[in-house]
Amino acid sequence: MNYLLISLLVFALIFGGALVGVIVRPLLSEHHLHPDSRDVVKMATGLIGTLTALVLGLLIASAKSSFDQKTNQVRQLTSTIILLDDLLAQYGPEGTPLRNLLRQSIQPLAHRIWHEEGIPAGKPARFESTAESSAFENELERLSPNSDAQRSLQSRAIQALTEGAQIRLQLFTQTGGSIPVPFLIILVFWLSAIFVSFTLFARANLVVMASLLVCALSFSGAIFLILELDNPFTGLMGISSATLQNALLPLQP
Repeated sequence: MNYLLISLLVFALIFGGALVGVIVRPLLSEHHLHPDSRDVVKMATGLIGTLTALVLGLLIASAKSSFDQKTNQVRQLTSTIILLDDLLAQYGPEGTPLRNLLRQSIQPLAHRIWHEEGIPAGKPARFESTAESSAFENELERLSPNSDAQRSLQSRAIQALTEGAQIRLQLFTQTGGSIPVPFLIILVFWLSAIFVSFTLFARANLVVMASLLVCALSFSGAIFLILELDNPFTGLMGISSATLQNALLPLQP
């Protein structure tokens, strides 16, 4: 989904509200422009503005929280993979084939994580482990420790693998945005209504329209920021997959 296009549409709707006010104003009769009417409209838009500020702050906080959570999960997954490789290195030469399998599984893993956001909304999705991950898990369980130290390392490696799998499943279940679409629709409606009130009683001039233009751009930029933060694996502000893909250096032959 192109969030820039959505933000441009939001800008058009919000600034369009100001243009609607410019068009409607000449059609108002004298009693519609009475000070009492102005006061009522100001109080109504003030209430809407308060609700808009609350909802906008809530959406930004929710999107930032989702972004930080997924960023931390990717970091935890990366650190778990590094720990797993270190445990296998301590295991001895028998762990070398497993370390190679671990490196081969990182690229498909990253590809899955960073492309799951492209699944259409509402389409049922089923989690499937990659062939490389399944092969690594099977080989890890087939290790035959020859000492207590190796048994301890195998047990810790299995535990680390389990923790990594849990993080991976959490990322899968959190696929998609956490911002409800009705929230955004209602928010844009409120903003458009506020912009209508701005030009309903005030005469439009270059300064007024320029100020409203900048204000509309600011609000559409906030919506763009929310959408980008809410989908951290895509877009301009997406989490980079380089850290995960480059977590392990190639083994020396």
